[in-house]
Amino acid sequence: MGDFLRGRKWLLLLTMVLTIYGCGGEKKPPLPPPEVAVAPVEVQTVTLTVDLAGRTVPYRVADVRPQVSGIILQRLFTEGGDVKEGEVLYRIDPAPFKAALENAQAALARSEASLPTVKLREERLRALVKEKAVSQQDYDDASAALRQTEADIKYWRAMVEQAKINLGYTEVKAPISGRIGRSNVTEGALVAALQPLALTTIQQLDPIYVDVPQSTTEVLKLRRALQEKKIIHGGESLKKVRLILEDGNTYPWTGTLKFQDVTVDQSTGSVVLRILFPNPQRILLPGMFVRAVVETGIQPKAILCPQQAVMRDAKGGAYTYVVNEKNTVEMRPLVVDQVIGDKWLVSSGLTPGEKVIMEGIQRVRPGMTVKTTPFAPPKAGS
Repeated sequence: MGDFLRGRKWLLLLTMVLTIYGCGGEKKPPLPPPEVAVAPVEVQTVTLTVDLAGRTVPYRVADVRPQVSGIILQRLFTEGGDVKEGEVLYRIDPAPFKAALENAQAALARSEASLPTVKLREERLRALVKEKAVSQQDYDDASAALRQTEADIKYWRAMVEQAKINLGYTEVKAPISGRIGRSNVTEGALVAALQPLALTTIQQLDPIYVDVPQSTTEVLKLRRALQEKKIIHGGESLKKVRLILEDGNTYPWTGTLKFQDVTVDQSTGSVVLRILFPNPQRILLPGMFVRAVVETGIQPKAILCPQQAVMRDAKGGAYTYVVNEKNTVEMRPLVVDQVIGDKWLVSSGLTPGEKVIMEGIQRVRPGMTVKTTPFAPPKAGS
């Protein structure tokens, strides 16, 4: 019985050893290469833009000041309303100016009334002095009196004109059309000619300017790119500018780039671009913060890489994974300039036709062999 048990133990042990060695000798089948979705690198003609922050500025601004001194009798406008050029805004007491006009008119009439007598006497003495019937001194006195009377007439005519102008200035009129602000004076206030404090301010809001600063670094970079023909100028089409409002919505009207300032702001190192926008609905108000999308040029052979395929390293550098002709993964450092839609504009690191990995990036490493399938973008609404 004991020999039987010992033999059974040895039999079981031998079976286990054979089983272990038999399993260890089998070869496992190799794992298939990971599958990734790839998209080709595209070359397109793109319009380059720059997004600049700025503020709205009135097209025209006029501070309304009195040109004569006096008491305000009436205010004839509604604060915050629209006024037309030439519309009467204030009336200053005209009484002293009417009196000054009448005084000048009376003095002119007096001088004009004396002119015929003085002129006739000068003519009579001119004939007599030739015959030496009167002295030369008498004629000289008559000639001087005539010239003085003629000068008085010119003087009082000018005074009459000045009095009429001053009387007209008692009606303070709008110098421009636009929206008027609050009044700084009320009826009964004493105002002085050309005083520092404006009576009110008028701003023309349609059209309206948008002033945006652009750094001189960007200006020089753009000029260099144009000179090297990396981008080309698009002519008049590049003067069209889109506007993004403070709430993120796009302004419904397109603006026109008018000019670039010739002076650099020393504190910011930038120059100002002035853009003109229509503003028929008065959506834009002076001082609003906006963003202008300004077209800078056209790049005919731009290399675009989908944003989904671009990653950043610890230092912020951009890179992507490319699958070469041997289906091997390569890591490519990139130099990206700006976003064009859902793609990055790549200035170096990729060549047209190369395939970048869009999906399955987490499963690959440089040098790994992969199986590629075309990337299918998700359908809208899915």
